[in-house]
Amino acid sequence: MPATPTLDDLRHYAVARTLFKPTTLLAAIRRLGFVQADPIRAPARAQDLTLRHRVKDYRAGDLERRYARLPVEEDCLVNYGFLPREHLSLMHPRVSSRPWDARTRRRAAEVLAFVQARGAVHPREVDQEFAHGRVTNYWGGTSNASTHLLDGMHYRGMLRVQRRDGGTRVYTAAAHPVADDSEAARIQRATRLLDLVVRKYAPLPSASLTYLARLLGYGAPHLAPQIQLALRQARARLAGCTIDGVAWFWPSDENPRSRRFRADEQVRLLAPFDPVAWDRRRFELLWGWVYKFEAYTPAAKRRFGYYALPLLWRDRIVGWANVGAKDGRLQPSFGYAGRSPAKDPAFRHALEEELDRMTRFLAGPAMA
Repeated sequence: MPATPTLDDLRHYAVARTLFKPTTLLAAIRRLGFVQADPIRAPARAQDLTLRHRVKDYRAGDLERRYARLPVEEDCLVNYGFLPREHLSLMHPRVSSRPWDARTRRRAAEVLAFVQARGAVHPREVDQEFAHGRVTNYWGGTSNASTHLLDGMHYRGMLRVQRRDGGTRVYTAAAHPVADDSEAARIQRATRLLDLVVRKYAPLPSASLTYLARLLGYGAPHLAPQIQLALRQARARLAGCTIDGVAWFWPSDENPRSRRFRADEQVRLLAPFDPVAWDRRRFELLWGWVYKFEAYTPAAKRRFGYYALPLLWRDRIVGWANVGAKDGRLQPSFGYAGRSPAKDPAFRHALEEELDRMTRFLAGPAMA
């Protein structure tokens, strides 16, 4: 019987399995299964900060520039982001848990006909054509009603994002094949969705596995009962162990003690939503301190900063950095969770290399 992994083994495994050798953009997205998106640039968007570690010669904005030529979609899974097009059939046709009223259905039909006639539309064109006015948004403020409707149509699979113009989504009509609605087929889709997020975020503490299953209700609300069944089955078929009273799970074809899961000597500045750092529960278990994303926290109450990037060295997240840029030069500030490694020559050298990589990443497209 293989030896039970230790917490050190799980820490090596958590870092090394997702920070794979840089590859092509499409291959990286397929290997990750899903890349969470965020509009804040500090110093770049989260999707770019995530991909720069996994795509060879990646530059900020490459995903947006190349999106229209890739079999990749903007859509929802456990949150909003980018995923390989082949995963859409696991969630579509999507049935929202918030049915539209007759007026909204009529407006959506009118907008869909407009999009089909135009081929692709910017939200501004829809607003000019229909003048839907303003609506109350999820945060209690107001937003453009046409943009809100387009978001809802995209979520329901009526539209897809064809490209972005200056960061704004440009939509085209979408069509999804009719899904096999048998119970067996629904369970199979739910199981594949759960496996997708397990492979992205493993190793997972038991509570995080349950949390991710619940978050799948965003991407596939109509499969909620089947996802709960898949979760119960997953606890029996996934590999795992218990350490200090916490049950951990990971894909059954992986061994956290394998020599291939060994962290390198690099320093990396991670996105707040990078797979290494995304699960805050796992973060505290593996690294022994609490990291928080504070972009929406009042400035006076922030400990880490507006957009603190977890600071990974080898297999340890030792602190965080807030990174600005002015006139092509980085302006980083650092904080440490415990004893600072800044006096270690190996750390200083690795940090300088990471800041050089970040500078190139922010400089724009690589020369052909």
